Amino acid sequence: MRAIWTGSIAFGLVNVPVKAYGATSDHDVSLHQVHDADGGRIRYQRSCEVCGKKIPYERINKAFDDGERTVVLTDEEMESLPAEKSREIEVVQFVPSEQIDPIMLERSYYLVPDSKSPKAYALLRRTLEETDLTAVVKFALRQKTRLGAMRVRGDVLVLQGLLWADEVREADFPEARTNSKISAQELKMSATLVKEYSTDFSPGEFEDDYQVQLRTLIEEKLKKGDSLDTEETFGATGTDAETTESGDVIDLLEALKRSIARKSGSAKPDTPARRSGDAAKEATPKKTPAKKTAAAKKKPAATTTETSAKAGTAGRKTASKSRKGA
Repeated sequence: MRAIWTGSIAFGLVNVPVKAYGATSDHDVSLHQVHDADGGRIRYQRSCEVCGKKIPYERINKAFDDGERTVVLTDEEMESLPAEKSREIEVVQFVPSEQIDPIMLERSYYLVPDSKSPKAYALLRRTLEETDLTAVVKFALRQKTRLGAMRVRGDVLVLQGLLWADEVREADFPEARTNSKISAQELKMSATLVKEYSTDFSPGEFEDDYQVQLRTLIEEKLKKGDSLDTEETFGATGTDAETTESGDVIDLLEALKRSIARKSGSAKPDTPARRSGDAAKEATPKKTPAKKTAAAKKKPAATTTETSAKAGTAGRKTASKSRKGA
């Protein structure tokens, strides 16, 4: 991997030499445009609208047009800007990490030591770890002054570009300011569904379905050519969501119940289809075990012999007591 930038982190009077490497890469399948009639490659050429000639990249300058005048800026003039020549990542403040709004985050870069003595780098990294803070920095890269957030990831410092405040649009959408009435039951069911999906984030568990399918499409097209049947390759696609023409769920509460049942793998909630099935079951007579008869519950009556024996025993006990009393 080749470094895309070399410079240093200015941390007060401390100078930390670093090299920057791209922390991310694009995994998308590379496609190009062709003429649908003969498959010829479509190419875009840089041509001058004045002389009509093709212009090599090194002969192209930048320009600004205000509607009335055009100002041409040469590469030498662009490179003369003080910010462009700066090779410093200037730490301007340290802030709590949760104060960095994710919507402002741009591309990420790994910063690694570029010195035989990386002690200053290790000190800055440990300081950020111990304080749990993020460094807000300013730096120049590719002819732009940038704002950035520097934090720790594993054993390295990571620099993430930040959008400037005026580059983030206000979220002012009347459609989002809805007065829809949310019932307590709907809110409870929604919270239950959220809980069913709650877990620790593991990025490796996720896959770019579109790119996988695109690669499959390319491989199958290479095998079968124009005889490729996409429905045979991918199957019929669709959705089982019940929606109205406007895209709103017909029964929000019912959809929440079904979602919870599907995620948890439990028995299906009370749905119209299930109620119909239950009604059919209830219509079928159920076999019940025969009840015990009243005679079976009562104890059998004592026989005459057993009664006489009990009477004789009682009489002997009474006579014995009488003798003792005399």
